[in-house]
Amino acid sequence: MAALFGSRVRRLRRAAGLTQAELGERTHVVSTRITQIERASGAKPTLELAQALDTVLRADSLLIDMWPYVYREAFPDWSRAFMAYSERAASVREYAAQVVPGLLQTEDYARAVLSLDPELSGEQQLAERVAARLGRQERLRSPEDRPELWVVLDEAVLRRPVDGRTVMRAQWGRLLEAAAEPDITVQVLPFDQGGHEAMGGSLTVLTLPDGNEVAYKEGADFGQLVEEPTDVKRYAVTYDRLRAVSLPPLMSLDMIRSVMEGNHRGASVPSRSERRRLAQEQLQQPGGWQLRRGGGHGQGRPRP
Repeated sequence: MAALFGSRVRRLRRAAGLTQAELGERTHVVSTRITQIERASGAKPTLELAQALDTVLRADSLLIDMWPYVYREAFPDWSRAFMAYSERAASVREYAAQVVPGLLQTEDYARAVLSLDPELSGEQQLAERVAARLGRQERLRSPEDRPELWVVLDEAVLRRPVDGRTVMRAQWGRLLEAAAEPDITVQVLPFDQGGHEAMGGSLTVLTLPDGNEVAYKEGADFGQLVEEPTDVKRYAVTYDRLRAVSLPPLMSLDMIRSVMEGNHRGASVPSRSERRRLAQEQLQQPGGWQLRRGGGHGQGRPRP
């Protein structure tokens, strides 16, 4: 894709009668950067540069549309496949063990998290990754294509300071704003829940438009896409159990607010045994299959 992108830039540049130096000047980069892009060598173009090239070369959004595929080439095959599934999923159910899920991250929080990658090559690559992460959030703002999003946050996600309190306060605020939206639910899994089946890392279960499901497991330095139906069903059940023993949505928001205000435990949190009892009742209720299928908030649950 990088080579195809480069060839399109070269063809459009020549059609416009521009030299590499002239194109670089109009897009505010050195001519050697244009050479790298056309030869598919060096760092991949940032989204900002792709937009500038598209405008100067009058590509009618062709280069902008190609950019996500160029960017994905930096990831392993299984990661690119997961991204492709995510872009068309009707339902996203995610357990986050360490950091806020990318779909709900603020720009500053995303930058802080992504900058921790020891293999990061520099500021330009960081900018590319931040732009790509924020770009994937656009689906949540689409009235026609937005997925249902259900997120379970480990309490560690709220309490681990990432790049200072100012960044964290804005991120906590973003979680509260997101939870007020009609297709987004946020729950917190408190520390006193103890051990659970997904302790090894984060877990995401996607429901596709045709009803099929895929799962994705991720740790600090690994990721695994799961497509075998039997295995996916097992992970879907694991996810149901996690959200069943998490704090109810309204109590979860109370906990986020208490952390935001600096209180260790400002929310009224049911005991572990009480949550287990409520979870068993919830899983045994008629229609419990809707939870496993990501089936909505339920008509009787008040929104915050």
